[in-house]
Amino acid sequence: MKPTPRVFLSGFSDESTVNKTIVEQFAVYAALGLQYYSIRFVNLGEGVKNVMKLTKSDIQRIRQFQDEYGLNVSSLGSPIGKTKLKDIDDGTTNQYVPINKYLDEVKHACELAHALETKLIRGFSFYHPKGTSPKEHIGQSVEWLGKIAEVCHRSDLTYGLEVETNLVGHEGVILSEIYRQVNHPAVLLIFDGGNIVMQGYSTQEVFEQYEAMKPGLGWLHIKDFANPRSTDKGGHVEEDKMKNFVPPDQGESGHERILRDLAPTLPALEEKLKSRGIPGVFLDLEPHLKGGGQYGGYSGPDGMGVALRSLCKMLDYVGIGYHLRDFDDIKAARGF
Repeated sequence: MKPTPRVFLSGFSDESTVNKTIVEQFAVYAALGLQYYSIRFVNLGEGVKNVMKLTKSDIQRIRQFQDEYGLNVSSLGSPIGKTKLKDIDDGTTNQYVPINKYLDEVKHACELAHALETKLIRGFSFYHPKGTSPKEHIGQSVEWLGKIAEVCHRSDLTYGLEVETNLVGHEGVILSEIYRQVNHPAVLLIFDGGNIVMQGYSTQEVFEQYEAMKPGLGWLHIKDFANPRSTDKGGHVEEDKMKNFVPPDQGESGHERILRDLAPTLPALEEKLKSRGIPGVFLDLEPHLKGGGQYGGYSGPDGMGVALRSLCKMLDYVGIGYHLRDFDDIKAARGF
């Protein structure tokens, strides 16, 4: 009898609290039964910081709290790759940084990942000038991402390219072509159905983009969206105005079909990830149930609970295993 394919459940813990305090984030995740989290924003009592701004003393405190609450970092939720490819004014507030200078940020992200004991860095494929076709900029995106991949590889880390609105890799087919051309073992792809649906793509088109990404798939962000726009499919999205995020079993991404298709491929994917020191396949909750924007979102403790139960219900239905904390975990933590 074949063993049940399994995934690791995680999520962006900063979505669970308005103030993003570390105690609130970790208390919610521990109560939900999660043992992994992706770190993006955190408040250690001196205001909210992006993960890229954390100091050594910040990380020491975070690790102390991790031990107390029984949590580990699944991925570094960095904003790497959310800058402009071209130094031109295109009407956006996105920053431009020359790639050779930007690699210092990548090296810093690698240092943070090691300090937090994760092998995964979440990143992006850069902004092309607003109003231009992303396909015109694949070459430069590939060139820059190749340099980022090499920095990560030298640090024995993996860079995950998330499919994301308004970037060169804004949809699965283009992102898969970027992956093919970068052709580097330190690069994997992150599927996010909600990020595709919000651009106006149909459920069937979302599945086709997932299929295109499968050869490079590393992990999934679990987010969904309802009532997408009906015009300008794949065009520029005003991200801070998007409000129709829903639990993953109520949107138009078709997560049930995607997870059912994913299930038989999980053992091979897990083996591939383990060869790079990654424990397995992560499903990372990023539900945005109470709002989302360019650099994050908010679900609240109740929203995170709703999203997690929605995901678990689908995993049970399609036959994918997972683990939430039980009494054995509590006994182990107590040394029994």
